[in-house]
Amino acid sequence: MIDLRSDTVTRPTAAMRQAMAAAEVGDDVFGDDPTVNRLQDRLAELTGQEAGLFFPSGTQSNLAALMAHCGRGDEFIIGSLGHSFGHEAGGAAVLGSLWPCPIENEADGSLALDKLAAAIKPDDAHFAPTRLLVLENTQNGRVLPLAYIREAAEFARRHQLGIHLDGARAFNAAVKLGVPVIDITRHFDSVSLCLSKGLGCPVGTVLVGKRELIRKAQRARKILGGGMRQAGMLAAAGLYALEHHVQRLAEDHTKARQLAEGLAQIQQIQLDPATVQTNMVFAGIAPQHVQPLAAHLKNAGILILTGANLRLVTHLDVGARDVDTVIAAFRAYFRSA
Repeated sequence: MIDLRSDTVTRPTAAMRQAMAAAEVGDDVFGDDPTVNRLQDRLAELTGQEAGLFFPSGTQSNLAALMAHCGRGDEFIIGSLGHSFGHEAGGAAVLGSLWPCPIENEADGSLALDKLAAAIKPDDAHFAPTRLLVLENTQNGRVLPLAYIREAAEFARRHQLGIHLDGARAFNAAVKLGVPVIDITRHFDSVSLCLSKGLGCPVGTVLVGKRELIRKAQRARKILGGGMRQAGMLAAAGLYALEHHVQRLAEDHTKARQLAEGLAQIQQIQLDPATVQTNMVFAGIAPQHVQPLAAHLKNAGILILTGANLRLVTHLDVGARDVDTVIAAFRAYFRSA
């Protein structure tokens, strides 16, 4: 199957599996797993942060970060499209006792600073205290401009807020911008970096930040059941990906643009290829076509997620010829629709 549902469907390569099998391991809950420790230290170094902490998932990493930044009853400001707000099962409220304040994302994925300023609560017993600003990079495949990141960080400092980055695809953003990832991450107090998306690992996320904040996040990880034992086999995949899978993300971006340009030529699809920045393509089609198209594509060996807008994601298991196959399958459907 050509699977365009997400870059989370990637499978570890043969070389990555070899690295995992050969990994030196220990008990990570005791801090004794040398491979986990190397991964945490490596990502802290790459991002300009003091320390790192390995998590099973990005959802748990983000939640632990929120809990480390905020106390019970505190508020965090986040984009209405932010993953921690809309796609992590309300964990911040359910498990963290935190109050989200969603702000509408701008077209480029950013949050307007004037809207952020208006959302900060006064020091009044009627309001949850505002403690944290959460940004996401990339946001629906869009890369936050470096100038905006600097402005947002300055804004947070000026208003005495912490600032966290859901950097699930921060390496995609860095490759797109042509800069080392530290140029993005050094502006944040904490960053969650997912390994199991574009980097192609089977599992894992690393939270990086100040040493004291990571200490608090480690306690939150324990509360959330995220402690793992001989996790070095998983961490080895991350180390391999950092060495071999970062710069190749540019190939995924190229394939996404190739896919967008092909689909944009189909009259029934609303799509501007110029909006495609990284590895995600969003295409609009009439509602009556959504389910029949998905069924047609599945019969052709292609998997997609359905919705008001189709999200098609390229990754290391999708080749250039696969993209041509997908475009041809879309054309075949609409010729007969």
